[in-house]
Amino acid sequence: MRNIGFILLGMVMAFLPAFGGAAPAESQDSLVIVFKDGTQKTFSMADISRIEFNSGKKDSAMTGQGRFLGKWKVGVGGGALGTFTITLDRNGEATKTIGGGGHGKWVVVNGEARISWDDGWHDAIRKAGNKYEKAAYGPGKSFSDDPDNLASAEHTEASPI
Repeated sequence: MRNIGFILLGMVMAFLPAFGGAAPAESQDSLVIVFKDGTQKTFSMADISRIEFNSGKKDSAMTGQGRFLGKWKVGVGGGALGTFTITLDRNGEATKTIGGGGHGKWVVVNGEARISWDDGWHDAIRKAGNKYEKAAYGPGKSFSDDPDNLASAEHTEASPI
């Protein structure tokens, strides 16, 4: 379904010259969005990392799994200094680089990525204000318990949707 958006975008871009001539040279490195009311917004291609189409479905890229895919640099938490990496894959698999590495499964619940690690720990990556945080829950705890620690989380390498 997502590919349809890219196909439509490609078709629009291919036929634009036929309807209005070629874009001026100074605007060829930009993307122009024309809204239903006729207003336009231009974006420099240098500022765009990817284009996402929100289908309005519950699991759209911005509300579901797509927002969390990729690598996250997270704090160790619990007063310890340092960071490690959590990678969240499209197939629901998760890996971490702390403690010799680890494997787990992840899902999106209530707008947060919930990871259940094979070692019994559970992590949640969630929006906290205008940033993200990682909440860590020790073995035997659930996501409804108070976390054992909180640390910062930064999306360092997003995976394409």
